[in-house]
Amino acid sequence: MFGRIAIVVVFAFVLWAVLVRDTGAGPNPRYHVVRSGETLWTIAASSYGGDPREAVWRLQRRNHLEGATIVPGQRLVLP
Repeated sequence: MFGRIAIVVVFAFVLWAVLVRDTGAGPNPRYHVVRSGETLWTIAASSYGGDPREAVWRLQRRNHLEGATIVPGQRLVLP
């Protein structure tokens, strides 16, 4: 009995995993083109309220940045 329940649960999970997909209905990403003299800190402070440290971390993570180096003309995806 337990074996049959386990098989049904596994089958249902696999079926769900195959059929579930992203609909693309999320919001469009916002972008920021880096200007001369800007830093991740200034972008974070101007784009997000509160403490910019978390926003800097999110910018780095969202744009796959190893450090804090950005260059003018670079296009960043805002989280």
